[in-house]
Amino acid sequence: MGSRHVQGFARLQRSGLSNVRLVAVCDVRQDNAERVAGEAERLLGYRPKIHLAIDDAVADPEIAAFDVVTEAFSHLSVVLPALRAGKHVLCEKPLALTVRSCQALIDAAKAGGAVLATAENYRRDPTNRLAKAVIDSGVLGPIHLMVQTMIGGNDRIIITPWRHFKDKGAIGLDMGAHLTDIVQYYFGPFQTAFGKGFIAEPIRRRQEKPEMQTEAYLKRFLEIPEQITATGEDSFAATLTMQSGLMVQMAFVASGPGKGYNQRTVHGQKGSLEIFNDRTGKAPILHTAEGDLTGEALAEKVGFKLDALTQKLYGGVSYELDWAETDSGLLAIEIHDFAAAIMEGRPPEVDGEGGLTAVASVLAAYESGIAGRAVSMDEVLSNAISTYQDEIDADLGLLPKSNAA
Repeated sequence: MGSRHVQGFARLQRSGLSNVRLVAVCDVRQDNAERVAGEAERLLGYRPKIHLAIDDAVADPEIAAFDVVTEAFSHLSVVLPALRAGKHVLCEKPLALTVRSCQALIDAAKAGGAVLATAENYRRDPTNRLAKAVIDSGVLGPIHLMVQTMIGGNDRIIITPWRHFKDKGAIGLDMGAHLTDIVQYYFGPFQTAFGKGFIAEPIRRRQEKPEMQTEAYLKRFLEIPEQITATGEDSFAATLTMQSGLMVQMAFVASGPGKGYNQRTVHGQKGSLEIFNDRTGKAPILHTAEGDLTGEALAEKVGFKLDALTQKLYGGVSYELDWAETDSGLLAIEIHDFAAAIMEGRPPEVDGEGGLTAVASVLAAYESGIAGRAVSMDEVLSNAISTYQDEIDADLGLLPKSNAA
């Protein structure tokens, strides 16, 4: 993820609208730090300095803000020292693994007078910007339902082993926070959840080695065990109710070889909106009795225009870019928004609270499965119900060990 964010800094610089400078990289592994500094030098035209400990980076007077790209289970140890020192933080999603740990980061930001932003990139996609505009325009009439499904996969380890361990932030939460963020971007706060999390593939095997790889990739690949036993949810399914009363049917199941099934649709009295996979460049389609509308024609109908940076990076509401350019553009937008929030004294588009509620809505489905009933977001956000999370919080030092099941 660090390499991808460097690409984001570079894409922002190439746009001519950059408002940040990457002055340093920090990693406890010197080989990682040297590699990323080298990537930055090649892409940005200068080599950032290197720190090998978070305390050294926090003490560096040149550093005003941190872009944290480590795994979620390390966020307390990495982000808290920065926030407490008054340094601003853009933190990769999921913000943390539990409600208590997300709240600890939010509290530290308030105490330190720092900006805390959550790095949610899917919503920055021009296609999602247009979808949001269509939803807000009223052309769908009263909205009855949203359906969000992402189903399909195999028994292979998804990128790295930690994405299958409960105490590290398994893929159900890791990917689920993307999906719930999109829903709350479209429709605002969640109210209740009824569902469950589950492990669809208890045994995960190492991905097959690709024919093309760098030396660094091969080294990391060989560090991955041939087989692991999953302890964290790779899947969940839930019916979510928004505070507006809207029902959302959501499923993420990382199992089932074959075609795979993805659906993101919004259904209203006057029509339906079909929204395609993030980062594909395919504009949503409005289906009504009068016919279908998509792309610039749809944007014109609802009076939507991209902001200057997004227009510069993508050219329009639909686009044809390779995956690397598509991905780096979204990261450039979120980095730019973070820096602008600091300089303008405003909240970032996705702040700590936004990161918390995206995580809490996935956890609400997990807690619902344990409780055997629908749970409210108030219950989850207040820790009135936290059975699933207690063991993780105890490991993080946020609860006494005796409190964990």
